[in-house]
Amino acid sequence: MRHSPKGIRFNELCKVCDHYFGKPRKRGTSHRVYRTPWAGDPRVNIQSSGGKAKAYQVRQVLLAVERLEQSHD
Repeated sequence: MRHSPKGIRFNELCKVCDHYFGKPRKRGTSHRVYRTPWAGDPRVNIQSSGGKAKAYQVRQVLLAVERLEQSHD
C-alpha cells in the first residue's frame, strides 16, 4: 500500500481501518468515517469508488496509522 496507493480495494482498506481505529462511527454503503485518538481533525474518512479505495484517502489512512504507531512508541 505504501508504494502505490492506487488500485487498493476498498474492503481491504476497511480492514486496515477497522484494525487500527475500531469500528466506523458512520457506515454507509460506500462511505465510512473512523475516529482517531488525537485532537484537531479526529477522523479518517474513506469512500469506495467502484470497489476501489481513492488513492488520496489511502495516503491519509497511511499517515494516520503512522501517527498512531508513533504515539505508541
